[in-house]
Amino acid sequence: MKKMLSAVIMPVFVLCVFTAYAGHGDVKPVKKGILLVGFGTSDESAKRSFVNMEKKAALAFPGVPIEWAFTSHIIRHKLAKQGEVLLSPAQALAKMMNEGFTHVAVQSLHTIPGEEYHTLVQTVEGFKAMPDGFERLIPGYPLLWGQDTVSDAVNAILATLPRDRKSNEAVVLMGHGTHHPANIYYSALNWQIQLKDRNIILGTVEGYPGLNEVTAFLDNGNFKKVWLVPFMSVAGDHAKNDMAGTTDDSWKSRIEKKGFKCEAVFKGTAEYDVFADIWVGQLKTAFAQL
Repeated sequence: MKKMLSAVIMPVFVLCVFTAYAGHGDVKPVKKGILLVGFGTSDESAKRSFVNMEKKAALAFPGVPIEWAFTSHIIRHKLAKQGEVLLSPAQALAKMMNEGFTHVAVQSLHTIPGEEYHTLVQTVEGFKAMPDGFERLIPGYPLLWGQDTVSDAVNAILATLPRDRKSNEAVVLMGHGTHHPANIYYSALNWQIQLKDRNIILGTVEGYPGLNEVTAFLDNGNFKKVWLVPFMSVAGDHAKNDMAGTTDDSWKSRIEKKGFKCEAVFKGTAEYDVFADIWVGQLKTAFAQL
């Protein structure tokens, strides 16, 4: 008898719960969107990277609205003083939720899954937990994630080397670097690059390998000329000051003091279609899950 009562009560209970849920407000029409999230830049020439990324995303997803957010509070504050308003990821998602977006792919434009990326994921998870919010909210991976994207990045680096560079000239790539465990991606990338071209090394501003490892590499080679190339989505402050600035502590100054001739390239990775295509591939993976 108890089993029979349970069999009758459970469907009624489920039906009541479903009816109560369905009775709260109208069903939202599906509205899909994309949120592109970068660290940010206030450098006008460096913004070419973001222009290219938006162009590539728009071509891959015609008709899908694209919004932007910057993770750097300092950059957003600086831009606000210049009259340009850029939102944080949380602000942008709140705006999109208020505008009725139901399904959003949040694509990271970071290079590695470091602190900035994981903070972004935490923000996404917070919005997922909000009642009457988004139905689907999917974060897209950064440039480097699995072995396939590391290999793709190696090929992209080789495809975008300076055209005037000779094979016996060194190329020093400058990445940002981090104390986050994800810094290991730079070492993995370095290893795979040198398997294909032993005259290329990737160094970082704030991680390992650093400038000391870079100069030791150059000292052990038979190089007369060194090309300095940013390995960052934008060629902003780090590229123009830390990498190729005129101060004594810039990479260019310190390498030239060792007797090498240096030439710098000012072009972020996201300005190149081959790199942008990797990010767009990550976005396609995220969007497919909406």
